[in-house]
Amino acid sequence: MDMPTHPRKIRVWDLPTRIFHWLLAACIVALLVSGKIGGEAMVWHARFGMLALALIVFRLVWGVLGPRYARFAQFVKGPAAIIDEIRGTARLRPGHNPLGALSVLAMLLAIGTQAGLGLFSSDDIAFDGPLARHVSDVVVDFATRWHLRLQWIVIGLVILHLAAIAWHQKIRKHNLLQPMVSGDQQVEGENAVAAKDDAATRARAALIFALALMLVVYLSR
Repeated sequence: MDMPTHPRKIRVWDLPTRIFHWLLAACIVALLVSGKIGGEAMVWHARFGMLALALIVFRLVWGVLGPRYARFAQFVKGPAAIIDEIRGTARLRPGHNPLGALSVLAMLLAIGTQAGLGLFSSDDIAFDGPLARHVSDVVVDFATRWHLRLQWIVIGLVILHLAAIAWHQKIRKHNLLQPMVSGDQQVEGENAVAAKDDAATRARAALIFALALMLVVYLSR
């Protein structure tokens, strides 16, 4: 007979992953507000867009080189795991669940594409993306058109993301926000291993982000 296990808290989300999450959320809000204001606010819109792109590049690298629960290989699962999650038969595991993994991938793709298109966009009035002058008018028109369209996909994904958090909170009684603030998540089972979140991990993340930001700034010039 299996011995009962007592819930315990372990470090799941390292500090770099948490900072990425909240910085990207702030960037999305700032981009939507500055884009709607227009005019001189477009200067900040471009800056926030480049920061968002650097964050996406960082997260893609961190999904390979980061700690256990930040890695794509740990939380991206197949159809069977996704079906179990939809049915509610999957047991709670540390980190992202299979449905959450789909949300992460969709948002990284949508926001990264949106930010990338912004580099080539133009409003034909006062703002041109930093790379717009290097491509043809056809490319600029295409980038501008899809940059405007993709904002609604990003907004839709954010709404779904917030709805999923609320559903887990109300229906499944899983608090997904608190671990993304503190880094610690309550788990069951003695085999759950904590993620590394030491000084070396944080220094590696800072270096990766600095390189990602330098790359985006270089490309934009």
